[in-house]
Amino acid sequence: MGEIAMGIPSAPRIGLVVPPENPNAEPEYTQLLGRGPTFHTTRFPTTPDSTLRDMLDTYNEVLPDVLAGFGRLPLDAAVVACSASHYLHAPDGDREFCAELSERTGFPVRSSALATLDALRALDLTRLTLVSPYEPWLTELSRSYWERAGLTVERVVQVSTDGRFDPYTVTTDGLLAQLRRQDVPEDATLLFTGTGMFTLDALAELDGDPDRVLLSSNLASVWWALRTAGGRPGEAAGDHPLLRRLARRAVAA
Repeated sequence: MGEIAMGIPSAPRIGLVVPPENPNAEPEYTQLLGRGPTFHTTRFPTTPDSTLRDMLDTYNEVLPDVLAGFGRLPLDAAVVACSASHYLHAPDGDREFCAELSERTGFPVRSSALATLDALRALDLTRLTLVSPYEPWLTELSRSYWERAGLTVERVVQVSTDGRFDPYTVTTDGLLAQLRRQDVPEDATLLFTGTGMFTLDALAELDGDPDRVLLSSNLASVWWALRTAGGRPGEAAGDHPLLRRLARRAVAA
């Protein structure tokens, strides 16, 4: 029997850099990307006994080497799925850092924070309500990032789990309950920051008003990655409803 030639898939390839304990980035990317593009994941090294701030500094220091771990894999785009470490750079520094990484790797690289900023600008948004599961100091750093980019943060919804600030333990019910308790206006633009907080079910639950903007770090990052890879996210029948919603809003903007 002759050999069967195996085709090489032509779908876009998206790289994803994830903190080691993040349980959410890959599942949400899988849901958002559907059956079309593929994504390939590498993780930051563990940082035993480090403080959160030291860990974030380490992530920025080792990121060039972590991205180099993709080797010669032909990626069309890559997302650093850790917004917190890039808040340390502020928007201008983050853009410069990602530009240097893109030049070094040979493919476009964005932090999830910068991809979110790109999405906000594409949607012509200037005001938002920040929904944050971070510790208060990191939430303030996040607020500063958006405000230094020229956005107005009208309100901050601080999300916790039994009084602890840990994005990896926030449940959908807990997230929605805290939004209700803080009486967030139904027409507010919501930005759920952090790639490790499970948000897609909450976004679907809030998806009532078709004109309301609902954005999360992972949703914005997938949208950026698909656009960068040459796609038109949200315009195909099989695209995730949240991507279709963003596409409609972008056209309106």
